[in-house]
Amino acid sequence: MLENYYRELVCFLNAKLGNRQVAEDVVHDAYVRILERSSDIPIDQPRAFLYRTALNLVIDGHRRNALRQSEPLEVLDTEERFSPNSPHASHYENQRLEMLERALAELPAHCRDSFLLRKLDGLTHVQIAERLNISRALVEKHIVNAMKHCRVRMREWEAH
Repeated sequence: MLENYYRELVCFLNAKLGNRQVAEDVVHDAYVRILERSSDIPIDQPRAFLYRTALNLVIDGHRRNALRQSEPLEVLDTEERFSPNSPHASHYENQRLEMLERALAELPAHCRDSFLLRKLDGLTHVQIAERLNISRALVEKHIVNAMKHCRVRMREWEAH
């Protein structure tokens, strides 16, 4: 049911943010948040809930960016030292990366490829649809399904 609002919400956020890729990323994150809800209580107004979730993510992003601009350089240096590319990367992060790779390997090819082309290569949904010769709507569905699958599997594996 929530899938029906995907394009509408992307267009809405694109108008607000002026960047379609950022809008798509926010909508993906909103879908994941809703899919990960721990509450069993059904959502009375799914469209309104989805919009509110997406707008909250935009607000949180703006707050984080404002905070980062006022952080002292030492904090940024410290964070860079523990980036995934540094030799100090934690064993935990390596394990999470391995789990993510295992979860992605479980997905059907088009689903996995859609996700990777979007998240790693930064292609738009239209570009992915053209490359994989599938509809844009299917690309959107694949990306949301891949994110949901990866989060569910990683939670399962981390619990053990």
